[in-house]
Amino acid sequence: MSIFVDQDTKVVYQGLTGSQGRFHGLRNRDYGTQVVAGTNPKKAGTDVDGIPIYGSVAEAREATGADTSCIFIPAPGVAAAVEEAAEAGIGFIVVITEGVPAHDEARFYNRLRRDFPDTLVLGPNCPGVISPGRCNIGITPGEITLPGGPVGIVSRSGTLTYQALHEMTTKGIGQTTCVGIGGDPVPGVSFIDCLERFEADPETKAVIMIGEIGGSAEEEAAEFIGSKMSKPVVSYIAGVTAPAGKKMGHAGAIVSGSKGTAEAKMEALRSAGAVVAENPTAMAEAMAVVVANL
Repeated sequence: MSIFVDQDTKVVYQGLTGSQGRFHGLRNRDYGTQVVAGTNPKKAGTDVDGIPIYGSVAEAREATGADTSCIFIPAPGVAAAVEEAAEAGIGFIVVITEGVPAHDEARFYNRLRRDFPDTLVLGPNCPGVISPGRCNIGITPGEITLPGGPVGIVSRSGTLTYQALHEMTTKGIGQTTCVGIGGDPVPGVSFIDCLERFEADPETKAVIMIGEIGGSAEEEAAEFIGSKMSKPVVSYIAGVTAPAGKKMGHAGAIVSGSKGTAEAKMEALRSAGAVVAENPTAMAEAMAVVVANL
């Protein structure tokens, strides 16, 4: 099984007619994902390489049974696109778009929490989710994955998500599901959401968690690991050398005083029983040891 998506997942792409949406939507379909529809009110009735385009998500869902959305809409339109998907009854919304205004994120997250509490949003500003050999939604290159488990991966960093996948694959260690949660300051799917599902997933035997400086998500995840997880966790925190008070990359990656530092996060994770690596390569090596001892 997969913690969010599997071979039965049916995806509607909001933005399939744009260059980015088309490129990745067709790659995802070629990977085996059921990309059943796209949306564009100005191009309803057309298709993208055989994938039908509908005027709205509601129309697409009614016609195809889509249960998941992937959004490649430009940043100013993302809030409306998320709300449209939720109103249409989509249960899982993956937002790839970068640069979504924080106040837009806060507005649609709070509206969904109030009006559509069972709807999950992954992202924005994330690479998406992949269950190797089953389903790929977003921009993660399927070529660097290896199906069959036993490792689940959750990461705030897109680039390090890819590195973790590649390192595991080159070591012959398969993955169950890899989730890039994104690094924006308003959280959608969180570390804890993923850890909870990995803990419940019988195919996942160990977890890689990649965090970065800024915010308190990693400390909250450490508390969950220490109190709720029975499966081994190997972690890496990016940004050890980042100066305090300076924004580094992601909108959420800013340290104020001693809060949100890499050192504080690493200490919290160590105290919770996680193996904490000093760099991505050491993280992969540590997981190889864990897997060998499963």
